[in-house]
Amino acid sequence: MAQELDLTALRRDFHRHPELGFQEIRSKSKVAQILRDLGLEVHEGAGVIGVLRRGNGHRCIGLRADMDALPILETSTHDYPSQTPGVMHACGHDGHMTMLLGAAEQLAREGDFDGSVMFIFQPNEEHGKGAQAMIEEGVLHQFPMDEIYAIHNLPGAPLGQVSTRAGVICSSESLFEINIIGQGGHASMPQVGVETITVGAELVLALQTIVSRKLSPGAGAVVSVTEFLTDGQRNVLPGRTTLKGDVRARSPQDRTAIESFMRQICAGIATTHAVEITMEFTTEFIETINAPAPCEAVYQAAEQSGLEVHRDRPPMSFSEDFAHFASMIPACFLLLGNGTTGAHGQPLHASDYDFNDALLPIGARFWANLVRARLTQER
Repeated sequence: MAQELDLTALRRDFHRHPELGFQEIRSKSKVAQILRDLGLEVHEGAGVIGVLRRGNGHRCIGLRADMDALPILETSTHDYPSQTPGVMHACGHDGHMTMLLGAAEQLAREGDFDGSVMFIFQPNEEHGKGAQAMIEEGVLHQFPMDEIYAIHNLPGAPLGQVSTRAGVICSSESLFEINIIGQGGHASMPQVGVETITVGAELVLALQTIVSRKLSPGAGAVVSVTEFLTDGQRNVLPGRTTLKGDVRARSPQDRTAIESFMRQICAGIATTHAVEITMEFTTEFIETINAPAPCEAVYQAAEQSGLEVHRDRPPMSFSEDFAHFASMIPACFLLLGNGTTGAHGQPLHASDYDFNDALLPIGARFWANLVRARLTQER
């Protein structure tokens, strides 16, 4: 057995060396080496998988951690900032990796379970492509799992508080691009052409009626126009305008309905103003849906670990790449409180956010207790 891991030092090392999605070369190498030193069977591909087997049990569960960082310039004042300018672990994936490695160490050393555990270190969560890449490589066929779990830290929640819910836990994310083509012209003579900036402004306002008037109150959907681009100038009315934005939904039905309503609005406004409007709508992240039995297992493992439990929490508006695993295997995605003060309470993706090192042993112990509970001799 390798020397006992210093979780704080390990997490801070990951923090100093962040890597963007599908560029996690150093992170993958370090994770794989630690898993090998712990005696695990290691498989490397798009991500890294460590396999730990004990006893004669046939059940297998997966535990997933994400590895990628964000294109953010860090403004933290601590003594372990990112050494890669413009790239930062601003979402806590450095802590997620470390907690899972801590759990692998505990379980490899103590071995008090019966079955198999897959420690899954996934790339490119932030762009919603890493889970699918591992699935396309055949991870679910090569390592059939009965259940799969993932943790995400939650700034602003009490340290170590476990919260989740059965059903939808994270929203989907879809991206849209609307292109308006008309006839630009001189700013002093708008009647001569068909300028597109007014059409774009009308579209921005019309899109807001989808959530407020077309969906049920409390649906939790969001339609946001985030970019408004034209080819206009100081005295030039634009002939081309592009709107880009983001849609969040808590059910596939609402997501489909929103796209349909958007296309209806575009078609109607195009006819009204005699312009051409095209729209692209792509779903980056599907809804993350938790299964009841894994959720109950999380509640019980949290209570066994002496942690505060928030059952049936409201769904989160952010999206999560873990959704692709959860769509194929009974799953639970859970939130683990990162604390409420200082950098630990700063929002995810903030340039001065930091993962709380006090959470590392808590998360590792929780993971180990969950494995013991789900892979007992009685099963």
